Amino acid sequence: MMRPLQKWLEYLMEKSIYLVSAGLLLAGGCTSMSVDDFENMGPAFVLEDYFEGQTRAWGLFEDRMGNVRREFVVDISGRWDGTTLILTEDFRYNDGETETREWTITKTGSSDYVGTTADAVGTAVGKSAGNAFNWEYDFNLMVEDGAWKVHFDDWMFLQPNGVLLNKATVSRWGFKIGTVFLSFTKLPAADAEARSEVIPSEALELA
Repeated sequence: MMRPLQKWLEYLMEKSIYLVSAGLLLAGGCTSMSVDDFENMGPAFVLEDYFEGQTRAWGLFEDRMGNVRREFVVDISGRWDGTTLILTEDFRYNDGETETREWTITKTGSSDYVGTTADAVGTAVGKSAGNAFNWEYDFNLMVEDGAWKVHFDDWMFLQPNGVLLNKATVSRWGFKIGTVFLSFTKLPAADAEARSEVIPSEALELA
């Protein structure tokens, strides 16, 4: 069975390819925003401090036309040893599918990080400043006739009271094909075993 994230991305790419051929695709997926723009913004975000322990996020996938295609909940377990952060992410989608991904993230400087995960192409590179974190990587999307490489431009912004907002732009050939939005919160130890429910929505089917 095709992984849930891969199935969603393949759908978006098929739609984007159609729009390119029709001459209707407008802007690309690039941004001139720099993480250093947020150097004086607070509260300060430290990746390993935030993700050590248990975290939960609620998110959705949006295509480039602004249509919500999928919703999900992800429970994250983080282990930090002073140098390396291991993140285990357990996704549950509103159509009942599940997915697990593990990131190995190494801190290489006071605000610099590199990371790897299955299906990523090469090494992800990240940097933090102020309340912001920017994380970029290429992802190998497996499809029936081979693999397509897509690019993730992933931004996180820490808010008061421990809320972390996340926006990831997905692109191929320099063109935006979709966006992932998430909102994270830290889980108290007593709630770490609790699991949130994703509200089903037949209206979000890809067909």
